[in-house]
Amino acid sequence: MKQILKQRRLSLAELCQTPVILWSGGAISRNFPANRYPFRASSHFLYFAGIPLENAAIKLDQGKLELFIDDPDPSLTLWHGETPLRAEIADKIGADAAYPLSELAHHTKDAATIPVQDPNTYKQQCQHLNRFLTFEGIELDLAQAIITLRLAHDAAALEELKKSASVAVLAHLAGMKASRNAKTEAEIRAAMESVIIAHDMTCAYNSIVTVHGEILHNEQYDHFLESGDLLLADVGAETYLGWASDITRTWPISGQFSPTQRDIYDVVLAAHDACIAKMCPGVEYREIHLLAARVMAEGLVSLGILQGDPDSLVEMDAHALFFPHGIGHLLGLDVHDMEDLGDLAGYENGRIRSNRFGLGYLRLDRPLRSQMLVTIEPGFYQVSAILGNPDIRTKYRSVVNWDKLSQFEDVRGIRIEDDVLITDNGIEVLTAALPTQADHIEEIIRD
Repeated sequence: MKQILKQRRLSLAELCQTPVILWSGGAISRNFPANRYPFRASSHFLYFAGIPLENAAIKLDQGKLELFIDDPDPSLTLWHGETPLRAEIADKIGADAAYPLSELAHHTKDAATIPVQDPNTYKQQCQHLNRFLTFEGIELDLAQAIITLRLAHDAAALEELKKSASVAVLAHLAGMKASRNAKTEAEIRAAMESVIIAHDMTCAYNSIVTVHGEILHNEQYDHFLESGDLLLADVGAETYLGWASDITRTWPISGQFSPTQRDIYDVVLAAHDACIAKMCPGVEYREIHLLAARVMAEGLVSLGILQGDPDSLVEMDAHALFFPHGIGHLLGLDVHDMEDLGDLAGYENGRIRSNRFGLGYLRLDRPLRSQMLVTIEPGFYQVSAILGNPDIRTKYRSVVNWDKLSQFEDVRGIRIEDDVLITDNGIEVLTAALPTQADHIEEIIRD
């Protein structure tokens, strides 16, 4: 691991000549100081330090690393047990020097940084550097250098990402099997997250386990399950070192899709499969999104829900009535990797978000490159805020067969999501062990 971390630092030095200081951040308390939320170190810190240290900072300068962290207070041993000393941590990560955190103030001259999320540490950053932090000047240069490095995953990162993906696959299989006897969404969530916890990992994000799949980020788990329901589960794992997975599957609680559910599921799956088949280095991710939109439009025309030429329907964003979000996002140390940098990572230099209904939520707009990991996650949703909007209904009245759509009331939301690694010659689906075919999913649930 030391060698990988050293190589990352040397690579950064080639792209950024400015000294760099990265803070890990600190835990945030809930209700009273001793009751803290689980600590998660800043991902940029993790990338170069390699381990999740709390209340620490590292200085990177011309490939060298200086660590700033206090030795643990001996009185804390009673509560937390023995913890490593500064010298031990420095040796583990291959630091060239190590100092108490109080010494950091003497090493900040001309340094660039990336702002962290927790407000207390952000305040410290501004005080140490004597400025508010914005992505301009040396901060922008640093962000662009880090993006260049983190867009393509090295061998150590890929090892962690594959571990995360394999555990997430097991979690989804457990969720499908739990559906046979579960009474509420919460029971299925528990079955899935218990697998992640049993592998000494955490959830990469708040799990979505719901019969209301039309609510894109639904985090309520109290609905009772009915035999005709579809359950949408968007659940991913995160390794101890911070590397994430992100999987969505949709399945029938009863173990059998209804005819209308199966029709829509197969449309979504066709878009999913077409996108993955098209991916390779050099292909524009926007084109992958538009391919999904076209396949979705074509499928909905074949079902009689949309009316017209699929290409024309996509041009007028009619597909976005049912598929409003982008086809996916970057995946790595965060489930939406590097989105703390805004659109700097997701969008190629010089590109900005579209104001089109069907493109405005696209999180990634740059050419695919080898060792980039992205999600592919087309979906179909009947969102009342969209379909019930009078202006939208007027605009699209000639292309939507509302009577036909009413026959699909038992389809609230369907999404199918996999984690796709771009390789030199094509792709590798890290989550391929989890079936996507409807017949296979039904067999798992009924088995």
